[in-house]
Amino acid sequence: GVRNYQARNNLLAMKTGDHVLFYHSNEGLAVVGVARVVKESYQDPTTDDDRWVAVDIEPVKTLPTPVTLETIKQEKRLQNIALVRQGRLSVMPLTKEEYEVIVAKGQSKQ
Repeated sequence: GVRNYQARNNLLAMKTGDHVLFYHSNEGLAVVGVARVVKESYQDPTTDDDRWVAVDIEPVKTLPTPVTLETIKQEKRLQNIALVRQGRLSVMPLTKEEYEVIVAKGQSKQ
């Protein structure tokens, strides 16, 4: 479960149908796929504390080329995303342009 208020607030903002990027934060440090929110925020089933929520997602596609954290940090258009500024934040918003830049990088050979 997510135990960070900023990440929790980002989960609360997710709507059914929103696309999200799936990032491996332990092994690989890379965006590896796209998923879709299928159930909006609800009480996190891993705790009785009602401050924490979860969302359900389903896979949409695997990116042919993982987009590494190093690649993201080198891209000028991505310098302001939370992944670069707040590396430990597990759930973060992206602008449409930022999302499209990352997905495009995952579609091409790097």
